[in-house]
Amino acid sequence: MSTVTLSTVTLTAPAAESRPTDPNRLVRFAVQADADPGTLPRVLELFAKRGLVPLSLNSRLLGETLTVEVEMTGMVAAESNHVGNCLRQIPMVLTVAVTERTVPLDLPAAAE
Repeated sequence: MSTVTLSTVTLTAPAAESRPTDPNRLVRFAVQADADPGTLPRVLELFAKRGLVPLSLNSRLLGETLTVEVEMTGMVAAESNHVGNCLRQIPMVLTVAVTERTVPLDLPAAAE
């Protein structure tokens, strides 16, 4: 008769998110890209993998060009610059404009 020993592994919850934020900063990403079925998921992936949910998202197909506008609150300058640069690396993206402005802290609540 053989003996089987089972060991248990205890997983701990991940540490609280420590990403720096700037709640008064609204960043708008305006992307012009080829009309390709993979464009929109690739654009949104850059936000989703950071755990970010856009304040607003607009996509419009005009001929062979897809225009995507994403507004985010809370991103610090280094993060929004990095995301802008990553957007520019997507093969079907033609142009990316990143603009920012200061907003009141209660902006998301005012949009309801």
